[in-house]
Amino acid sequence: MLKLAVGLLTAAAVALLLDWYAPSGAPTPVGRRRWAPQPGPGAEAANLLWVVQVSDIHISKFRDPKRAPDFEKFCSETIDIIQPALVLATGDLTDAKTRDKLGSEQVEAEWKIYQSILKRSKVMEKTKWIDIKGNHDSFNIPHLDSIWNYYRKYSAWHKDGSFHYIHTTSFGNYSFICVDATLSPGPKRPYNFFGILNTNQMKELSLMATASLHSNHTIWFGHFPTSTIISPAPGIRTLMSSATAYLCGHLHTMGGLIPALHSQHREGTLEIELGDWMDNRRYRILAFDHDLFSFADLTFEEWPVVLITNPKSFLYSSSAHEPLVKILYSTHIRILAFSPSVITSIKVCIDGVHVGNAHQVSGPLYVLKWSPQNYSEGFHHIDVTVQDASGRISTRGHIFAMEENLSLRFGFWPSFILLTDHNVLARALFGLMVLIQIALLVIFRYLRKPPLKEKPGLLTLTSYSLHVFSKTNTFYYSILVLNLYTLLGPWFVGELIDGHMGACFSYGVFVGGSFLQGGVTFLVGILQMLFFNLPLMAYLCWCLSLRCQGHSFHSHIRHVRYLTAVLFHLTMALLLAWQVYSCYFLQRTYGTLAFFLSPMRTWLVVLTSALIYKTWTLKSSELRTYIVEMKNCQSS
Repeated sequence: MLKLAVGLLTAAAVALLLDWYAPSGAPTPVGRRRWAPQPGPGAEAANLLWVVQVSDIHISKFRDPKRAPDFEKFCSETIDIIQPALVLATGDLTDAKTRDKLGSEQVEAEWKIYQSILKRSKVMEKTKWIDIKGNHDSFNIPHLDSIWNYYRKYSAWHKDGSFHYIHTTSFGNYSFICVDATLSPGPKRPYNFFGILNTNQMKELSLMATASLHSNHTIWFGHFPTSTIISPAPGIRTLMSSATAYLCGHLHTMGGLIPALHSQHREGTLEIELGDWMDNRRYRILAFDHDLFSFADLTFEEWPVVLITNPKSFLYSSSAHEPLVKILYSTHIRILAFSPSVITSIKVCIDGVHVGNAHQVSGPLYVLKWSPQNYSEGFHHIDVTVQDASGRISTRGHIFAMEENLSLRFGFWPSFILLTDHNVLARALFGLMVLIQIALLVIFRYLRKPPLKEKPGLLTLTSYSLHVFSKTNTFYYSILVLNLYTLLGPWFVGELIDGHMGACFSYGVFVGGSFLQGGVTFLVGILQMLFFNLPLMAYLCWCLSLRCQGHSFHSHIRHVRYLTAVLFHLTMALLLAWQVYSCYFLQRTYGTLAFFLSPMRTWLVVLTSALIYKTWTLKSSELRTYIVEMKNCQSS
């Protein structure tokens, strides 16, 4: 009966997780806008707008010499071919890391390279170029008026802060709202990985959202995914609920592990992270075709580029934000195709059946007459194969549908990464881990130790060692204070910004007269607990259990299984080495003072060494009761 109840609870929890983190396409919230079915997508080159996004460029003075030349080629050649109405560069324009990759600072030479690329390519004369800051562009900047804020001097946009840009066309206005959540002051890495919006910034964004309601579409864009933005109530996702999509970067598709880091808010707003230019040379083209939104994530120099704008992908649809009814009333399949060479053929297949070849209308627009009523029920798959005069072939396809009550779901992991408030989750996990270790100490400190009646097994021995550990004042108070200090005390004091002293706590950073809420600090705290505090306690308990069995440091190697002893000591040695390396990283990043004023790094290395030494040199008289009990138990 108990197993059944646990199984049902587990199934319910999994169902809730999937429902929350795998939102379906084409939601139909109450009170949505009413759309006219006409004009629908037809054979004319009308009501069509396309935009390009690039992110995480990371122009570097020290790494990847091809990165900047490739980016210049992108600005001069790729943009010439695609000819977008607008280009959005969503942050991390420069790398801002030192040669050894440990430190971080604004490198003026990188900004000059970035600006020279924009000027030499004349890209700002060909299109509207909007570039915004990322966390790397804010490293080591004490305030926005600082001479190190090179963004103001060398970027195309120049202005700090969020803003509302309206792109006007003959068929309506399109709003683009920038979310600037970069930190000011901007500490060195890694403590500005999360963005922060204060109450005043949220009010500004709310006014922009209201002003954008009369536009055909609203696109929000920023560097940070909403899951890495700390914002006051009602939260950043609520503010952008009237937007069709939120475009961002920052996560580099989790190092390529999740190539399509896309999901959808419950209100229907798409959140689509773009992979980085830095290593993967990714960029995106997005289009509004008769106000149907579509996009394609692309790789530099892979031609032809293909984007099917009608019928659009059902997964990326939102009936609350776009006129999906127009697909049913359209007369033509519509495709945008770009290539340095002439497009020679565009073959269209639906559900595996070749339905014809699209022909060019004007520029990159190709169309093919169709009857959408033939596909009015259920899901269907469209594939478009484009070939150019150079023999290059590209195929793109997706699932489409006319019925809005169907459901497709985004993947669990992309949704988990984009829709979870990671600072809240990290804070809860960190607090729970500290609480668990403190609770273990206190419980075993005051819990009466049961007598050993037979040779102890693994669980009994583990419990016994926790009793010994918690009832020995030196270890009990050392680890108790360590965990309380991990939670409450300053981890280190140093130059979080060059020339500006600051202090780092688990719950945030004080620097330049400002307090920056914790985000990555909680993640660092989790790593500290998981890979040092908890293993240290486990290692010390193991050592004490050996002492209770009458072993010394030299004798235990002969009497304990060799592999077990090596595994325990090697693990602790590696973790201690990681702690020592953290001290070195601290010195290289925040200065020599931070190295010496670091209770959670430098001082902890000393404390750990002292505690390990103490376990093996502790007088046997202090453990006499436990040693006698263990010997009696083993001899019986």
